[in-house]
Amino acid sequence: MDELMEILQELNPAVDYATCDKLIDDHHLDSLAIISLVAELEDAFDVTVPAVEIVPANFNSAQAIWAMVQRLQEEG
Repeated sequence: MDELMEILQELNPAVDYATCDKLIDDHHLDSLAIISLVAELEDAFDVTVPAVEIVPANFNSAQAIWAMVQRLQEEG
C-alpha cells in the first residue's frame, strides 16, 4: 500500500489519498491521470489492468485501487 500511496502522490500531491473516497467523483483523477496510474500500477505490481476494471468503483479511493491490485495479483 505504501508504494501505491507514493504513486498517487506523484500524480497529485495536493490530495489526501488516505482519506479521500471520491477521487473520480471529485475530479482528483481525470482520464489522463487514470491512464498514467494504470501504467504505473502494471509496472509496480506486475499486474495487467483490463479495460473492464477501469471503472469509478475501482478508482474512487486508494483502498479501492489497492483492493483491485491485490485481486489482480491473486488472479495472476
